[in-house]
Amino acid sequence: MNSLLLMIAIAIAVRSFAASRLDRWNLGAPVVIVAAGVVIGLVNEQSITIALNTQAMLYVAEIVLAVLLFVDATEVRGGRLWGSSPGLAARVLLIAMPLSLVAAMLLGWWLFPSLPWPVLLLLAGVVVPIDFAPAERVVRDRGLSSRVRTVLNVESGYNDGIISPLFLFALILAGDHTQERTPLSALATVLPFALKALIAGLVLGTALALLLTAAHRAGWLTEQSGRIVVLLVPLLTYTATVAIDGNGFVASFVCGIVFRYVHRRAKAHRIRHSPQGRNLLRGGKLHDDFRLLEDFTTLLTMTLWFVVGITAVVAFSDGLPWQVALFSIAALTVVRVLPVALSLAGSELSQRERLQVGVLGPRGTTSIVFGLLAFNRLPEGPSADTILLVTVTVVFGSVVLHGIGAGPTVKWLAPAKPARR
Repeated sequence: MNSLLLMIAIAIAVRSFAASRLDRWNLGAPVVIVAAGVVIGLVNEQSITIALNTQAMLYVAEIVLAVLLFVDATEVRGGRLWGSSPGLAARVLLIAMPLSLVAAMLLGWWLFPSLPWPVLLLLAGVVVPIDFAPAERVVRDRGLSSRVRTVLNVESGYNDGIISPLFLFALILAGDHTQERTPLSALATVLPFALKALIAGLVLGTALALLLTAAHRAGWLTEQSGRIVVLLVPLLTYTATVAIDGNGFVASFVCGIVFRYVHRRAKAHRIRHSPQGRNLLRGGKLHDDFRLLEDFTTLLTMTLWFVVGITAVVAFSDGLPWQVALFSIAALTVVRVLPVALSLAGSELSQRERLQVGVLGPRGTTSIVFGLLAFNRLPEGPSADTILLVTVTVVFGSVVLHGIGAGPTVKWLAPAKPARR
């Protein structure tokens, strides 16, 4: 384990030293870290066994997912819970995403007929959620309209939180080693967990945000201690919810939404009534408390990208079945593009903007975590192996399509400039 941690640290350090230069060459952290993982996996076979250690990787994946859900729920731009284009975001989340899940399941049923439907739902849960880790500059690219950037940002912030209860429901059905579970009994297990999670997320998110505000007003906090408190919020929420037999993932997501709302309003009020309020708002002070959490999340996600690179060595050792290749290509293209186009039909977005929303849907950390959770909890066999292979293939494909190809894709989809006369 120490040798693996050393290799991860070296890879992340090397990428960090050259981050600015690599970004100019369109080589973001996922591209570089995945490549480093592949190299290490090829030259050190022992690292593969360590990286796929069931219990250790399960714990890591669960913590990363809890933090990721919280961060995604707090990062939606636009000043409102649904961003500046709530109608468009709702169409993508509530129409396009369910259609994509159904399309992925139907495609999986055709390509993998031996897999039971709960495993097909797990596959859909792995490949449908988008995440901008492979193409983080897309949501800031001025080549896209503000409406497109808002929709993509809101979707990437909320889709994993919406899908996670459904994913865990499918996991109970597909991965119970001790007894047969019917959909009704699995639902009866999930609902109490979800209810406890909802209450825990609401209570903890509100309470911790109000405590942070009160400590700020009393002058008890330093800037550093405030950032540490925010970092601990998702960890406290997840562990406390699990301790009462609740769904820690749902709680972390709900906590993130509530915490962001209460914290943002309280801090904006405090800044506006300070002598330098307007300058502080312009300088980004409203978001300062989240800086440490963002850096910590970035470090966790880079660790997962490294694990994906190592995992790819064993996943592709026996070749890539055409069924997996076809499923992965379709998941990155038509399974998303067509439902998005249908959901946005008749909206104020132009045809080109609708295509941008559909095409620019990278898969990243969420797919990795869901894939690792499924692989480690399912019994050994075709189901677990297929999910692992699809996860690695989709993530690799997204790194190329949305990571290296993000810049050219945005330029290609950008509206044509009028010719000069």
